[in-house]
Amino acid sequence: MAHKPLFALIDCNNFFVSCERLFRPDLQERPVVVLSSNDGCAVSRSNEAKALGIPMGAPAFKYRQLFAQHRVTTFSANFELYGDISRRIVSLLTTVTPRIEVYSVDESFLDLSELPINDYAAWGRAVRAIILKHIGVPVSIGIATSKTLAKLASEIAKRDENHQGAYSFIHIPPAERDAQLESVPVNDIWGVGRRLAPKLRADGIGSALGMARMRPQRAQQLIGIHGRQMVAELNGVCCHPLARDHDSAKSIMRGRTFGEDTAKQHVLESAIATLGAQAAFALRRQGLLARRIGFFANTNRHKPGYRSWSYEETLLQPTADSGDIITRLVKKLDEVFIPSQQYHRLGVYLYDLVGAEVLQTDLLGYIDGHAHDKAQARMQALDAINSKHGKGKLYYAAADLSSKWQPKHHIRSPRYVSNWDELPVARIA
Repeated sequence: MAHKPLFALIDCNNFFVSCERLFRPDLQERPVVVLSSNDGCAVSRSNEAKALGIPMGAPAFKYRQLFAQHRVTTFSANFELYGDISRRIVSLLTTVTPRIEVYSVDESFLDLSELPINDYAAWGRAVRAIILKHIGVPVSIGIATSKTLAKLASEIAKRDENHQGAYSFIHIPPAERDAQLESVPVNDIWGVGRRLAPKLRADGIGSALGMARMRPQRAQQLIGIHGRQMVAELNGVCCHPLARDHDSAKSIMRGRTFGEDTAKQHVLESAIATLGAQAAFALRRQGLLARRIGFFANTNRHKPGYRSWSYEETLLQPTADSGDIITRLVKKLDEVFIPSQQYHRLGVYLYDLVGAEVLQTDLLGYIDGHAHDKAQARMQALDAINSKHGKGKLYYAAADLSSKWQPKHHIRSPRYVSNWDELPVARIA
């Protein structure tokens, strides 16, 4: 018998800051900000930093005086650390239920429809306590019969300490449900944001409750089928089932804003080699091959004379071979490179992806099965060595041409969980 949809959203509180505090307990209850690539703007803030009026996306250079005045601790983003902590949380959640959708690095949806739970809020508080005990990251948990309501419930749990980190829309009186929805501004609804909120407010919709009571036909007129689904979801009707974790990626992209602008070709070649190898590894990890590859580059859009370039190539034989991908893209860079330009950002992308388990032959003989098998074996050996001896132990020489393109992270914390050389050292006198 089919079970009625039932979701829990596990949302890590101020996730990047919480990861930094795991290894710096002295920063508890102190203002902390994590900055984006090149230490540009705030991407995570502690509650204490939010209370100082530091908004999300705040440019660091504009807030230096406030940081100094209130002794705000700042960190460069340490994505390697955050990714590892995220994987640990997901691993723990799979012991609760294997039916899980990792929505982002700090959010996961769980399917609770087949679990024997009587008191959902109490269950949420228990799961929160387990994560806090075994990982150390505080989370907020929202429970409902649709993803949109579960998302709102997690925000309610986060903002009201009386809920002890978990809130459920299941089995609550209609009056309480309406009061909670009325307290949520329309721009805080999952999928609305700043772009659609003005259009809804102009139509007299200022809260989640107003959206829930909206005629589905009118919602669709304003914001398309997504609007009709949003109304249904706010009324507890599931329109977005749990995504299957085996769904394949449609494309893979790796890009970086440079630590400093450059007009040197070998710097761009190094970036292509590094990013191309990363994208190809992600391709192999998902058991895929790419039939189309490309790269883009641009100057700084905030400076006069902004320009952008892109190039792509359709491959006769799909591949996940890092060397083949890098060679093709570097060759094209040599054709389109303009020495007079100051390049600011570059990215490599792979798309039109197919499964690696079956290589389709062709009548004209373009597909070389022997070459494909050799490339597969070579990549398996490369990945096995890096898995055994450490990430990046074997790499393509072109990646060593320059490090000047690498984003700045002068105040990054140590990579405690992934780099032996950065482990804390204790000395006993």
